[in-house]
This record gives sequence, C-alpha cells and structure tokens, in this order.
Amino acid sequence: MKRIESFAEKVRGLDLWHHRIVAFFCGIISVAALPPYHFIPALFSIPVLIWLVDGVKTRRSAFSTGWWFGFGHFALGMSWTANALTVDIVRFGWLIPFCILGFGAVLGVYIGLTTLVAFFAKTGIRRAVIFAAAWTLFEWLRSWVFTGLPWNLTGTVWANSESIMQVCSLAGIYGLSLATILFFAMFSIFGDKACNRKYFAVGISSLFIILIAVGGMLRLSYASDDFVSNVKLRLVQANILQKDKWDSSRRGYNLLEHIALSRSKGFEEITHVIWSETASSFPLNIDFYAKTATAKAVPLNGALITGTPRFDMHGKKAKRIWNSIIAIDEAGNTLAYYDKAHLVPFGEYVPFGKYLPLDKITSGKLDFSSGDGLKTLEIKGLPPFSPLVCYEVIFPTEVIGKEKRPSWLLNVTNDGWYGDSAGPYQHFVASRFRAIEEGIPLVRVANTGISGVIDAYGRVVSSLPLGKKGVIDSKLPKALEKITFYGRFGNGIPLTLIFLLFLGGFSNRIRSKYNAEYVSL
Repeated sequence: MKRIESFAEKVRGLDLWHHRIVAFFCGIISVAALPPYHFIPALFSIPVLIWLVDGVKTRRSAFSTGWWFGFGHFALGMSWTANALTVDIVRFGWLIPFCILGFGAVLGVYIGLTTLVAFFAKTGIRRAVIFAAAWTLFEWLRSWVFTGLPWNLTGTVWANSESIMQVCSLAGIYGLSLATILFFAMFSIFGDKACNRKYFAVGISSLFIILIAVGGMLRLSYASDDFVSNVKLRLVQANILQKDKWDSSRRGYNLLEHIALSRSKGFEEITHVIWSETASSFPLNIDFYAKTATAKAVPLNGALITGTPRFDMHGKKAKRIWNSIIAIDEAGNTLAYYDKAHLVPFGEYVPFGKYLPLDKITSGKLDFSSGDGLKTLEIKGLPPFSPLVCYEVIFPTEVIGKEKRPSWLLNVTNDGWYGDSAGPYQHFVASRFRAIEEGIPLVRVANTGISGVIDAYGRVVSSLPLGKKGVIDSKLPKALEKITFYGRFGNGIPLTLIFLLFLGGFSNRIRSKYNAEYVSL
C-alpha cells in the first residue's frame, strides 16, 4: 500500500509538461483494453490520470491533462481510419497525419472536460465517483454532438465476456461504461493517504462488476436457441478489395462474383440472399441490365437484399444520390428500399463543402444525400426488419424506427476501406451490443468481413472472418418476446445513474453552499 501511495505522490508532484507526457502515454496504453485486444488491465491507466488531476492547481491544467490523455487514446485508437486514405493515396495520402492527429485533438476534448469536472470534486472517493460520472456523460455526448461518433465506448472492453455484456439489456452500453470506469477509478484512492475507507470503496465497486457478471450468467442460463421457421438466409461475403470495387474494368466481374457465390452449393435451400453495402456498384433503381443480372441471385419465391447506390436522375446526369439498401424479387421488381440517414462526414459528404476545398473519400463527385430516417421494412417471407447501413449500427437507441418495432436488425457494411485493422473488429463488436440492448437478433453482411448472425443475447451464431471469401447459410434467430428494459427506457437509465453519482459526489459542495447561504440570511 505504501508503495502505491509513494508512486501516486510522485505522479502528483510532476511538473506540468511531465504531467502531459504521462497523460499522453496513459491514453495510448488504455487503447490495449479495446477490441480486438481486450487487455482490460490497461485501464489501470485511469487511476494514474486521476492522480495527475490531483496534482494540478488550475482549471486549465486539469483540462489539458485530460486532453493529452484523450489525444493519445483517440489518435491511436482511431488510427485505423487512415487506411481509408490509402485506397487513393495520390489524392488523399497527404491527409493521413491530419486524420490521425485530428481525431486525437477533437475527441480529446471530451476527456479534457471529464478531468475538468473531476477537478472540482474533493480528492479521494468523491473524485473517483465524479470522474466516472463525467467520463460516461461525455461519452454519451460524444454519441450525438456534431453528428456524433460513439466509437470505442468504454463498455466494449468486455466484449469477450458474454455474461458481463448482458447488463446492456438493462442499462445499455453507457451503463456498462459507467460501471467499468467507476471500478477502475476507485483504485485511485489507494494512492490517497487521507482516505480511511479504501478497501470498502473498492470492494463495493468490485461487487458491482461481480453482480453484473453473475446476473449475466443467470440471464444466459435461461436463454433459448429459437429460430424463425421457413427462413434460411445466405450472407454473401465477396471479399472484394476497395481499390477494385469501383474500378470500371472490374465492376461487371464483381457483380458476377456476387451472383456466383449466391448460387453456389445449397442455393436451392435458401429463401433469402443478402449482400453487403454497395455490393452492386451499379445503381439498381435505374440500371435495367444490372438489375436483371442481379435477379438471377434471387431464390425461388424469395428475395435478394443488397446495398446499392440509388440515383435520382435529371436527364443523363444524377441530381441526387443515396447510399441505399434495396430488395428485389425474381423478376427484378423492387420490393422495398432504405436510404442511409446517418452519413459519414468527409466519407460520404463534405461538411461546409462550399467553403472547404476537399473531395469526399468515396467514389464520385456528387455528395450523398441523407435518407428520411430509420424505418421498418417488410418483405415477403421475412419478419419485419430495421435496415442499417455501415456505421449506423454503432449508435445506441438509434437503430429502430418509431413506427413499427422490427423483429431483427440488418446491418450491411463495407469495411474493406480499413483493411486488416482493428476497425472491422470494433464495428462487429458494436453490432453485438445493439442486439443485446434491443433484445433483437442482428444479421451483419460485410464486403470483406466480419459477417455474421448474432442472436438477441449478442451471441454469435455463425460468422465469416475478416478477409475471407465465402457465404454463411443460417437460420434467423427470433427476437425476445418482451422488449428489454433498455429498449423501453433507453438512455434515461444510464443518465439517471450519472445524475445520482453527481449528486452524491458533489453533496458536500452543495451542502456547504446551502449552509453558507443560510447563515448569510
């Protein structure tokens, strides 16, 4: 214990620039806890960050300490996004350092605000509590401010534990993030000589994690393996490299490759075929020949669901374009479609495009248009489902439309932009959490992987690994009979918990202010 107190004192006593350097490297170390690594002890960098906050004297220093942690955490944690710029390195290669450093600089603000809020709390248990509440609050804010990017939420570190993941059916991923940060933050009090309730406080926070795990095991013990009758899906993972996807000399070949995989052995037993995001690079709503060819992949009396660009033509020129999902039957008739609503900034459109001299990363000069929003599609032979394109699946509480609750989620994506990096693994993990939160199975079809079928408990029924060509033939899992607690109340649950922690952590400050005002009267 004395060694920890001595180490904590040395950390607190560092000068400002050494504070920043240590914070930066702690942020880098913390990335090891995220998928696909799951080295959860890396989050012991959190107590060190709190000790750094203990040692600063000003608000500005408190913010900068957290910002440097966040800069290291997000610059490394999001560095895989730069792979997308290497697809056309001549045009976009110069943006790579701006991409990596930009993620770190912008997203680091959220951690800076976290440590700034924690700075106002009394050191010890109260600061640990306020730190956990503030961390989770700003993680939630990150999910929607400036279109939002809830990537690598802290709770995802537990994706290798199906039992711990189950708490997301009650409190969502933010609830799990809160419990996780509270657990690790509490270890900071071992460096506080003045704290007399070290073991009790750490024991209580540890008990939360134990109860979460035990509750999850109990929930899974009652889980059943029910599937929808008379539905057999074929998920096609063509594994086409991004540099070849829009090559004019290969587009026809790519389409034929999808058709061949769809019609491969066992096709006669399939009821529905699903392709990935923009698997057809031909706009099927206007390209009669491509649509006729694509219809050959439709099973008898079934349907094909695929990602495709959808054009609104003005003469011979496209007036608008959407990143869409379309379902067709054997005759090539359109059964239903969905236009992606949550677009990727700089990937599918350029914010403030009139003023920024930049092109979007995806093919074509025309920016994609945003769709009308989430909706539930109904196609013959299938239960109603909620379509999600690409990273739309990473947004908690934003995967289901308001009109009719679906029986399953469909996520089509193309992670081929990111090669063999952490990105596709993290994307797949996010999909599993959405299934648990909503109590609804999820089918994920990715061009280069990871494709898979996930049940309502977040368990992977079947999958194809990253970088492998092939198909998955699978039954469709059933949704839970009752809507989950989180599915019903959403983020109101974790936000209430955050509020209660703030109330408890700042109770002394609130009481002191009240007493001072009372005495002055």
